[in-house]
Amino acid sequence: MRTQVAIIGAGPSGLLLGQLLHKAGIDNIVIERQSGDYVLGRIRAGVLEQITMDLLEQAGVAQRAHAEGLPHDGFELLFKGERHRIDMHKLTGGKRVMVYGQTEVTRDLMAARAAAGLNTVYEASNVSLHDFDSQQPRVRYEKDGVQHEITCDFIAGCDGFHGVARASVPASAVQLYEKVYPFGWLGVLADVPPVGEELIYANTPRGFALCSMRSHTRSRYYLQVPSDDKVENWTDTLFWEELARRLDPAARERLVTGPSLEMSIAPLRSFVAEPMRFGQLFLAGDAAHIVPPTGAKGLNLAASDVGYLSSAFIEHYRERSQAGIDHYSARCLSRIWKAERFSWWFTSLMHRFPETGEFGQKIQEAELDYLVNSEAASTSLAENYVGLPMKL
Repeated sequence: MRTQVAIIGAGPSGLLLGQLLHKAGIDNIVIERQSGDYVLGRIRAGVLEQITMDLLEQAGVAQRAHAEGLPHDGFELLFKGERHRIDMHKLTGGKRVMVYGQTEVTRDLMAARAAAGLNTVYEASNVSLHDFDSQQPRVRYEKDGVQHEITCDFIAGCDGFHGVARASVPASAVQLYEKVYPFGWLGVLADVPPVGEELIYANTPRGFALCSMRSHTRSRYYLQVPSDDKVENWTDTLFWEELARRLDPAARERLVTGPSLEMSIAPLRSFVAEPMRFGQLFLAGDAAHIVPPTGAKGLNLAASDVGYLSSAFIEHYRERSQAGIDHYSARCLSRIWKAERFSWWFTSLMHRFPETGEFGQKIQEAELDYLVNSEAASTSLAENYVGLPMKL
């Protein structure tokens, strides 16, 4: 089998890349080790930057996001028992974010790919990458007991943190940077109305909490828990009781509880792999970087990687230019490290760190007080939250 670009991974980054390349007339195949239903079953982020929305529009899959998504002009910081609103729209000259679940983004991309009759291989086992340091890279996989091989011009590794793409790179060729946090997020998805019109980020002596949503009738809530905690230690009742303790009285009064559709614990880490190009193999999204979810940057960074990579491939095929390909890693990493810094800072500001004790809590509260009362500090927060521009 022959294609121009072999894409490993059918998550949102791989599917978005495939759709953008298809729109540009570039042949591609997507290879995914899981089933389509499994991919859709992943519960992930739901705050999209304008850059991500622009790329979805470019790919022709933004209609439902515009129709069903929730545009947000601000969010609230809760500390010392009171909420303070950050007006992103005002502070950034009219920018906003869109609340629309990653699962729905994936569903839209899947539907577009199926409608176009594009080749997607699900449940591909034993995927392996070969000769990506040459001009004739190959991808091998097994499907229904039959071995297959794809020859291609380029391989895009969009298969996540535990995928085969980065693992195929010699250890001596890649530098890894990582920070693991001493806590995780216990998340609950429930068909209950959100506690507020906008997201609420809570810093409390009991730990961090986040009140988010997927729609006007479906909410997503998170609690900071120790890194060794287990879902089995929690029930719906215990979750709602603890969330209520971390909210202000007005939010607590508005809180509607109900049975959880999903409950899980996600560890928090910061991770970057450098570089992101190895010959004809390119890493994108979680294959190259992870951010703690506090700053809502994971999916958005993956989208900007795909924006850079699709532009590089289009430039290569249309103009016979290597410039985009040669600068891909540096362009991505410049934006990635800024998002890593913001996510680390926001995580450090909002979470309870056991080793810092009461002094650390007071310092956080003092910084938050400065943050909400300084237009310059609020503007910096808002600019990073809505997303820094892509530089070409």
